[in-house]
Amino acid sequence: MPEDYKNTLNLPQTSFPMRANLAKKEPELLRFWNSINLYEKLKESHSESERFVLHDGPPYANGNIHIGTAFNKILKDFIPKYKWMKGYFAPYVPGWDTHGLPIELRVLKEKKIDKDKVEPAKLREYCMEYAQKYIDIQRSEFRRLGVLGDWDNPYITYKSQYEAAQIGVFADMVERGLVYKGKKPVFWCIDCQTALAAAEIEYEDESSPSIYVAYPFKDCEKLAEELKDRQCYTVIWTTTPWTLPASMAVAVHPDYSYSFVESEDGRVFLLAEELKSAVEKDTGIRFTKTLLTVKGRELELKRLQHPFYDREVPMVLADYVGLDQGTGCVHTAPGHGIEDFETGVKYGLDVLNPVDDKGFFVANTPLVGGLSLEEGAKKVLSVLSESGRLLGKSQITHSYPHCWRCKKPVIFRATEQWFVSVDSFREKALNEIDKVEWVPDWGRDRIANMVRDRSDWCISRQRVWGVPIPVFYCEECGCTIATPDRIRRVQAKVEEKGSNCWWELSPAELLEELAVCPECGGKELRKETDIMDVWFDSGCSHVAVLETRPELKWPADLYLEGSDQHRGWFQTSLLTSVATRDEAPYKSVLTHGFIVDGEGRKMSKSLGNVIAPQEIINKYGADILRLWVASTDYRNDVRISENILKNLVESYRRIRNTARFLLGNLYDFEPAKDSVNHERPEEMDKWIISRLQSLVKRVTKGFDEYAFHLPTYMIHHFCVNDLSAFYLDVSKDRLYTEKPNSHKRRSCQTALWEILMTLTKVLSPILSFTAEEIWQEMKKIDGSLEESVFMASWPQVHLDLVDEELESKWARILEVRAKITKGLEMARSQGLIGHPLEAQVVIEGASADNEDIRLLTPEDWAEILIVSGFSLEEEFSRNVDHIRFKDEDIGIQMVVAKADGMKCPRCWKFSESVAEKGLCERCYNVLQER
Repeated sequence: MPEDYKNTLNLPQTSFPMRANLAKKEPELLRFWNSINLYEKLKESHSESERFVLHDGPPYANGNIHIGTAFNKILKDFIPKYKWMKGYFAPYVPGWDTHGLPIELRVLKEKKIDKDKVEPAKLREYCMEYAQKYIDIQRSEFRRLGVLGDWDNPYITYKSQYEAAQIGVFADMVERGLVYKGKKPVFWCIDCQTALAAAEIEYEDESSPSIYVAYPFKDCEKLAEELKDRQCYTVIWTTTPWTLPASMAVAVHPDYSYSFVESEDGRVFLLAEELKSAVEKDTGIRFTKTLLTVKGRELELKRLQHPFYDREVPMVLADYVGLDQGTGCVHTAPGHGIEDFETGVKYGLDVLNPVDDKGFFVANTPLVGGLSLEEGAKKVLSVLSESGRLLGKSQITHSYPHCWRCKKPVIFRATEQWFVSVDSFREKALNEIDKVEWVPDWGRDRIANMVRDRSDWCISRQRVWGVPIPVFYCEECGCTIATPDRIRRVQAKVEEKGSNCWWELSPAELLEELAVCPECGGKELRKETDIMDVWFDSGCSHVAVLETRPELKWPADLYLEGSDQHRGWFQTSLLTSVATRDEAPYKSVLTHGFIVDGEGRKMSKSLGNVIAPQEIINKYGADILRLWVASTDYRNDVRISENILKNLVESYRRIRNTARFLLGNLYDFEPAKDSVNHERPEEMDKWIISRLQSLVKRVTKGFDEYAFHLPTYMIHHFCVNDLSAFYLDVSKDRLYTEKPNSHKRRSCQTALWEILMTLTKVLSPILSFTAEEIWQEMKKIDGSLEESVFMASWPQVHLDLVDEELESKWARILEVRAKITKGLEMARSQGLIGHPLEAQVVIEGASADNEDIRLLTPEDWAEILIVSGFSLEEEFSRNVDHIRFKDEDIGIQMVVAKADGMKCPRCWKFSESVAEKGLCERCYNVLQER
């Protein structure tokens, strides 16, 4: 008998460790990718292939990345990696959004600078330095996630080539007559002191005063005799008393019924018939009778008196007046609201805006001049109360627009701004939306509704850090000079010198021979001081990037961002593209949800539920973060918590251990020399390879449809159920104890190599670091493999290896195995056996003729049950400990008994020959040959 049986076993030998230690190994793999210049090699090797372009939406260069930006970048990374392996030329050019208010405010605060006292060019220099600092920080963090792309050559919105392309888009819009300057109410942040676009607005709950105000009716007696010599008032309701100084009319709905109702004190109030009881409840005024009811259209142009100014205001008609709250009579301030403004234009009302940039009433405003909005509102309420025209007052909590940067409430304020006339191409934009593939498909309706309902796009901002609006004004005749040729002259200067030249050069230096007023010939020109909306910046990326980078193409195949971008980048890209190129800039748009905690709550520092990606990477590794992204159905809000991450670590461990087992059992396998021809494998190996083809087909479909959670689940399920729980478990015996070059062992190793090759490839877009680590171990087995897993081809479905009949047969075998395993578990629970190899299974009587039992030989049944014996007998009658077990579902009766003989110290199976030879017959013969 050999002295050291361990040396006679074919034990796994691999350097692939059980413990991942990803936080340490992943940076080494990043260095490896950099050392071989992986991204450039992919471009070179696929230069003649069909292109697939995912255009990166630019994150803002302000602070470290957070869990949401990490999720977004990882999700994007899955797609080009998959496309490269599918044979596409799939460049990924990352980008950054750098202009705008947040950086300017941050610089002013950190440098302790007064915006009005610093030279614009100097402030812009500071802002650029700040942006570049965070570009470098975020770039490092994105690369640490394993995201593959052209990190050395990203697109950056402050670069002169980008800014020039953006000005070119502006010129195109001007040439098409789509840009105008006008005085209209826009969202205005008094904290940031600038106009805002709709995409820069967030709605949060706000507590506001809810007041009912009486406007004296000047000529109500003309409506009916009953109102003659009566003290009549129209009742309005508002939550913004500070807008009352700008009240120029009262709007009613033309089709609603309005009643003049008498109160207990003899006054008469006009309000919507349906809202009488609600107003009584809110104001405490009791209405005693209705004197007259009329349709709203009968009230048009009736005259009212402003409640505290010597100003006559007309009653006007408007379809937007509702009956959900208030009185059905809406005070109208054209300077403080879009609908009010449109009504004002219709009726020729004055667009009065008595509020300055900082949120104070201008000095010459009667009653409230020089006061802040809050102080002005208090003054208004005091005056209304004294005059008896404040009919009711309370507080109401309602959804109110807030600035997305400073998070403070905004106001509507009519100012001179630059607009893009969305009305001019709205229908074309809506038609283009229908041509785009939206994933998920509800994105189509979401963006269509937003485009359908949006007003003209305010693109001017009253700041310094951004791309200038390249327009001039004639000091002699006051003409606004915005001609395409002059704008393109500025474009050329910006491309040459950068946009700082707008602040550094004179109009004559910028325009040269074109520095003359086209109306009066005057040469004294003044430059516009406003810059472009930062959403206009990023919305031009399809021109500034896709049309200028030779490796890219226009339109992009895919845009991918969070669902908030239907009102942001998706929409502004669409608008600039349709306005200038008559088409959408993308063929497909994929949307993901927001990141929430394990209980579905929004991430918030105040709640203490924020999870930083850097913490996860340092603790678990980036591949765990990548597995989290891949495991989620991103179409909904995505949950993350410590428990979720721990479960993912366990899932990852199962996948890693599967790869470790496969590698460990291939240590003596040379694919070119030892592979068993596909035509003559062992049946179980043929079955698992057939199952593998099904996996490849389903996984590929999942990647093609961007449903990454499905491939992730399928791969994990295959590793855990098909492999670990069955195939690998039952293959250990032949891998460890058969002759090294035996057909049974080499057949199994051939299957293991095919499985490992396939799993590593399909895992690589998701678990990029782990897949590369496995691949480098595989290269030690087969040196002909590609330099990196990402340079390999995606696995194909080999139809000649699909055997549906065989899979059906083994589905029945596995069902029977599960039933017999119940008997083994029963024997174990009763203390009859420990390990299954201590058992023998006997199928008794008629059960031996069961067609499912006859699917395999007794020797094969023993192998897949991992028992020492399996036999078919009329009746088990030996005098050994045993149990009987009958399964009615498959109609078999079996006996589980202690195995005959002694335990072989080499294979652990029980055999009669061990007593004589010290080993079972098989192990003895193997050693004799060796």
